Amino acid sequence: MTVTDATTGAARPGPRPPRADRSNGQWKVDGPAPLNGNETWKQEDNGLNVRERIEQIYSREGFDSIPTQDLSGRFRWWGLYTQRRPGIDGGRTAQLSDDELSDRYFMMRVRSDGQALTPERLRVLGGISTDFARDTADITDRQNLQYHWVGIEDVPEIWRRLETVGLQTTEACGDTPRGFLGSPVAGVAADEIIDPTPLIARITEKYLGDLDLSNLPRKFKTAITGHPSLDVVHEINDISLVGVVHPELGPGYDLWVGGGLSTSPRLAERIGVFVSEDVAVDVWHGVISIFRDYGYRRLRNKARLKFLLAEWGPVKFREVLETEYLGHPLPDGPPPAPATGPGDHVGVHLQKDGRYYVGAAPTVGRISGTLLTRLGDLVESYGASAVRLTAHQKLVVLDVPADRVDDFVADLEGLGLTAKPSPFRRTTMACTGIEYCKLAIVETKQTATDAIAELETRLADLVDDGSLDAPILLNVNGCPNSCARIQTADIGLKGQIITVDGVQQPGYQVHLGGGLASYDRDEAGLGRTVRGLKVPASALPDYVERVVRTYVAERVDGETFAEWSHRADEGALQ
Repeated sequence: MTVTDATTGAARPGPRPPRADRSNGQWKVDGPAPLNGNETWKQEDNGLNVRERIEQIYSREGFDSIPTQDLSGRFRWWGLYTQRRPGIDGGRTAQLSDDELSDRYFMMRVRSDGQALTPERLRVLGGISTDFARDTADITDRQNLQYHWVGIEDVPEIWRRLETVGLQTTEACGDTPRGFLGSPVAGVAADEIIDPTPLIARITEKYLGDLDLSNLPRKFKTAITGHPSLDVVHEINDISLVGVVHPELGPGYDLWVGGGLSTSPRLAERIGVFVSEDVAVDVWHGVISIFRDYGYRRLRNKARLKFLLAEWGPVKFREVLETEYLGHPLPDGPPPAPATGPGDHVGVHLQKDGRYYVGAAPTVGRISGTLLTRLGDLVESYGASAVRLTAHQKLVVLDVPADRVDDFVADLEGLGLTAKPSPFRRTTMACTGIEYCKLAIVETKQTATDAIAELETRLADLVDDGSLDAPILLNVNGCPNSCARIQTADIGLKGQIITVDGVQQPGYQVHLGGGLASYDRDEAGLGRTVRGLKVPASALPDYVERVVRTYVAERVDGETFAEWSHRADEGALQ
């Protein structure tokens, strides 16, 4: 397997699997005996079991009653991580233990799994934020909602409120089937190939919280779409089902497996099969079971499905899926057509029933509980039905009446949610960053917000005269783990401490020219790392302005930023 070299643009080997001459902890090859401490405690007591202790003991006796292995391990099976203790600078992130970095409060992640968030659900989510999370709420690029400042004593009541409206935190984190990405316009888009909503519902109802799938080698990410914009970043998930039309069998899905970013990025590969709707649940279960049974467990940094696929390749993976897990062959199938447009769905779009869906952009996913409650009231007052979250830190309002669209868009603006964002607000994403994340080295959300404001002014001339005729994706990440998908952005920024004139300060390593199909890319690819290029956080707007203006000046007709940045001399990218 090869990927695009980050520096030269040439083909190079992808992530290497562990050595074959020693046990890799594959249950079906090596047996289930744990080979490290992490695998040991997972076998000793399944992470799902910790909920009862949270409800009956820890929430009543307080934070100090929580043993370390539950706090730093099993809590994740219920969407809970301790957040970063305030005041610890990024230079100390790698020097301190988890206990030293941890505050006595939690980040809590709520799954949406492509569900429509009705006004009632939005108000419940908003009320949880204002009552228990200091009015915090972030839309993540996994279509989750993320709270901060949650105290252990409030967790049972938060669960109770969520469950009254059919929402949950079950397996939102941990070595589990994480939250599903689903098309935000499923069931309403006029150009939809197939509606994945029933499929996602069947899988989550049957398998979420299943003890047989709650001890995976590591996390398992799913994406399912039936929309031709390819709006669920299918190239970077462990499994993706992408809507296609088979010339003889009709609508169904194309199967992709083994994508993931972080420090060893790898794009998923097509397995080459057509998945009809009636076997799609079994196919999903087969793929995740392969990961459970054959995934590498000896080393956590090799414990993702992408490493197994790098060893097996798609031909062997298909053979094992069909023979060992399905018991029957799958027909060959076609690949998805190129994306028909941006998969963030920002703007006003006609639905198949004559109503409209409206995609709106908060700034880098940051909202609040107060806003969620007001949004629920606004949606209801206009007779719209619900909101879905997107894989790009945006939201989409469904079923807006045709004769009220303009007024609705204006009222969204009043909430700070714009359906007509600048190119920079539309395409910039940022991870949680050092404000709350224990892995982060630099701040991200405010840095990205400030950069957007600067670029809207500095590059307004290029936008106004049409010189910048395609959005530039700017993704800001606080550490190397790529939660904000730095390797698949036009400009991806990886947080680190850098030294400028002998002084250490927050900064970023730069990746240039990545992209995914969901942003109108003809072909997905990983970005190029420019040797020695590190940008201080304070100089981020300066750098982006400089490189964008150089691109506009040097590009040839029709050349995208990604194409230009892969062929440009390093001097032009400084």
